[in-house]
Amino acid sequence: MKVRKSSVIIGALGLAASLALSTASSAQQRDAPLPADTQLRKVASAEAPTAGTAGPRGKVWIAEKSGRVRVLNDRGLSKPVLDISDETRNEGERGLLGIAFDPGFDHFYISFTDLEGTSTVDEFAVRRGQIQPDTRRTVITQEQPYPNHNGGHIAFGPDGMLYIGLGDGGSGGDPQDNGQNRETLLGNMLRIDPSRGDPYAIPEDNPFVDDPEVRDEIWAYGLRNPWRFSFDAAKGDLLIGDVGQNTREEIDWAPADSPGGENYGWARMEGTLSFSGEEPENHVPPVFEYDRAGERCAVTGGYVYRGRAIPGLRGDYLYSDFCDGEIRALEMKDGKVLGSTDLGVNGGSVASFVEGCDRELYVLDLDGTVYRLEPA
Repeated sequence: MKVRKSSVIIGALGLAASLALSTASSAQQRDAPLPADTQLRKVASAEAPTAGTAGPRGKVWIAEKSGRVRVLNDRGLSKPVLDISDETRNEGERGLLGIAFDPGFDHFYISFTDLEGTSTVDEFAVRRGQIQPDTRRTVITQEQPYPNHNGGHIAFGPDGMLYIGLGDGGSGGDPQDNGQNRETLLGNMLRIDPSRGDPYAIPEDNPFVDDPEVRDEIWAYGLRNPWRFSFDAAKGDLLIGDVGQNTREEIDWAPADSPGGENYGWARMEGTLSFSGEEPENHVPPVFEYDRAGERCAVTGGYVYRGRAIPGLRGDYLYSDFCDGEIRALEMKDGKVLGSTDLGVNGGSVASFVEGCDRELYVLDLDGTVYRLEPA
């Protein structure tokens, strides 16, 4: 099924360089539609859906950018189970940006920008699958110097720790050099333990806990705007879709046994290209990158497919681009990209993928639709 993509007004994107599509591993590309063996089936309508997570009783929970959280059922989406629309602004890249449950579904977390634009992660206790509003507490906050590049995705890793992706603070070209400044939380992947400490504890094995000049929360750095990251449900590998400046969109990878500390290069590097200054000696290049040829403008990171419905995709990393909406799959092995396939289905203005408890994938179109990826 081909979904017609509606027009979206995007801010100034800069000039895309006319570079050949490439990967960090120089993999042969197969970026042409294959015979249709997948489809996107509409399962619900939503108001600007931005994020989702697997929830209690096998349900999928969906976040709407304006501040509401609703649960997917056979009839579509439920009435809001949480509404913070009076605490956030649905403007530009701000709003409710991420939701997550801890591994036991005992706590629910929301990631949003408050009325002043401050990135905020709050926690709620969950009892019998229901949010307990009176248990709400703030886990972490970070002031934002500009209204864009907030990141905002949150997810629990296989280690039970909460990972938080924050952008470089916004504007363009990282004017405050936050991507390479490890004294700020901006431009980093954070790793914290919200189950201990007040308001959280630093995991003892975080990579920089013994360095007084680096924030202890930092797991990896050198990110511009990590728009969706995920952990491979089978292997535990971390994959990050990081939005580029003018030229390259990239996907970064770290193996499950990584001790952290990766430097993904921004703003010295944009993908494998020099952007500002010299390439850091410890730069970890992307496993995959692409230029902004055609309509593409901003990567939306996805998941390694571990569902059962589409055996041919099992083990492939699925991702999209916010502007062209095409769903693509990367064939990967041990952190190497062997090929890229266009699945021939379009999710519109793809803001996020969601992995259900059954490992099947959903696609969120910011223009208002929740899709489920299924065999044709």
